[in-house]
Amino acid sequence: MTRPSEPAGALRHTAEAAKTGVRGVKSAARAVELLEVLASRQNRPARLRELSEALEAPRSSVHALLRTLAERGWVRTDPTGTLYSVGIRALLAGTTYLDTDPYLRIAQPHINDLGAELNETIHFGRLDRTDIVYLATRESSRYIRPFSRVGRRLPAYSTALGKSLLAERLDSGVDAHVPRRLTPLTPNTLTDFDALVRDLERTRERGHAIDDEENYAGIRCFGLALRYTHLPMDAISCSVPVAGLDETRQQEIIEAMERTRLAIERMAPVDPSAAVGG
Repeated sequence: MTRPSEPAGALRHTAEAAKTGVRGVKSAARAVELLEVLASRQNRPARLRELSEALEAPRSSVHALLRTLAERGWVRTDPTGTLYSVGIRALLAGTTYLDTDPYLRIAQPHINDLGAELNETIHFGRLDRTDIVYLATRESSRYIRPFSRVGRRLPAYSTALGKSLLAERLDSGVDAHVPRRLTPLTPNTLTDFDALVRDLERTRERGHAIDDEENYAGIRCFGLALRYTHLPMDAISCSVPVAGLDETRQQEIIEAMERTRLAIERMAPVDPSAAVGG
């Protein structure tokens, strides 16, 4: 399969504007890009120089934008005023997104029930460009992460959530959801595009995706796409320590996940784009 070059930054926005026929507002686009860069760093604050280089913009322009966003609570700084991170207003916007999402509202109780049944960690995630964004997690009582994964993003190509959704796009093409360079997260991460496509073909054949220690060492993850939209955007997954995982337990997990998927899909709102003639 051929790979197109990957537009980035301003080029990506230009490409999107060409598709929609709507000219973007440069300052608004720059503000969004800045927030996205800060969010991608998670708990690592950034300096002005780093942000200027990431945005390929003059320091003076980025500094003015940072001051404006900081005054409105979208960006925060440390006591020295030299380190920047995401502000509390972004949290409020994110919380509103979670509270009002119709699919998450339906999936959440089923995720909790599945987690209780298996006593394993269950995730609900959504495809966003080349990443999976985690919208809900039900932790196992046997091992608890020191941080919440909700709101975090990981590459689609390295996660069971992402691979289950990429497999649904094999016929239409996965290039838009796979970065040009596949960076390894563990020694098991697939970093060759053709190898990834072969793995996605196997995923489609067996009906579920497997992340075999490709994201975290010692953890195998199983993923199922949720097909309540015309082209699936959401998926559920189950993360299990490799130690002690045998074929019987694996089959038990897959069967429980398939029952949960069916229950969620039956209750999900009708997707207008899936209607005949829609």
